[in-house]
Amino acid sequence: MEPNKHPLKNKPHKDRGGKPVRVMIVDDSLTVRTVFSRMIEGDPALSLVTTASNAERAIALLREKPVDVILLDLEMPGMGGLEALPRILSTASNAQVLVVSSLTEDGAEHTLAALSMGAADTMPKPRPGGFDDAYRGSLLAKIHALGGLDSESRSTETSAVQLGAAVHGAAKDNRRKAPEVVAIGASTGGIHALNIILRGLPRKFDLPILVTQHLPASFIPVFARQVEMAAARRAVIADDGTEIRRGEIAVATAHGHMVVDRQGDRLIARTSNSPARSGCLPSVDPMLASLAHSTKGHAIGVILSGMGRDGVEGAAELAASGGIILAQDAESSAVWGMPGAIAKAGLASAILPPERLLKEVLAIAGVSAWR
Repeated sequence: MEPNKHPLKNKPHKDRGGKPVRVMIVDDSLTVRTVFSRMIEGDPALSLVTTASNAERAIALLREKPVDVILLDLEMPGMGGLEALPRILSTASNAQVLVVSSLTEDGAEHTLAALSMGAADTMPKPRPGGFDDAYRGSLLAKIHALGGLDSESRSTETSAVQLGAAVHGAAKDNRRKAPEVVAIGASTGGIHALNIILRGLPRKFDLPILVTQHLPASFIPVFARQVEMAAARRAVIADDGTEIRRGEIAVATAHGHMVVDRQGDRLIARTSNSPARSGCLPSVDPMLASLAHSTKGHAIGVILSGMGRDGVEGAAELAASGGIILAQDAESSAVWGMPGAIAKAGLASAILPPERLLKEVLAIAGVSAWR
């Protein structure tokens, strides 16, 4: 199966009713399986269902043992994780896959291919001695989110609603403005959705597209190449001073937020290192907030699957200026944190799966998107 072709699976986002998240570990290293097993077994919200030392065994076990989250190594003897991924996704139709990978250039290529095929998230595999408390906390947080225990999203629901109420009237009173740019923000599970959107773009659609995706710095050059191939148009990493051009995609760097300034009739990307309240670097919030000012609301913001609530504050500013905000729906999201915060705040003009988000973007853009 080609990368990006695996269909998004509908996964219910319901209250688990106190049931633990069922986890499977697939890794050829006994040491890694042992360490991960201890981490999972030490968390009362998680249940270790089974482990497998190779992909073939994992697929066989998945036919008998239902799981919610699979930790998958990519480099294993026999069938590698990347080769096995489509079969794993099809066998465990309701499971989310967390890829465990090193942060080498080759690892970035393989890991991003896995994410584009439907894996939900990635986690670096540390060197010996690196399995410390910080790593454990990060790993367990990802498993919680992928298993539907995203407490951060639930705890911020009230503030998101309050934020939306503060701008909802202003957003509704503004007439829809012809967009001059499309800005997309995503995190966990967002790469697969992003690729669906980019692959569906008509060739003549030439509004500039901005992308802020939460990824390690070493992944960004590979990610930009992947974006370029998926969209069949030039993609650039938006370093400070990069011009935002029609027919191109600008990808945020991992060492700063992408913000957009106007210089005459040109839009210019700037890199900001000001702390974002979301704690993300890069953050979606500064990108959307800057478009509220630089385009005066002539922009479409699209929020895809991701943990937390990054993007909701910037979306509020963009919506208040007359911009249009779209969000991915819960059923197609790996984690309905970021788009869920947008929805709960009442900022979204539409909440849809990726294929329909693309159609909505094209409809809103209308003739302004075509030369």
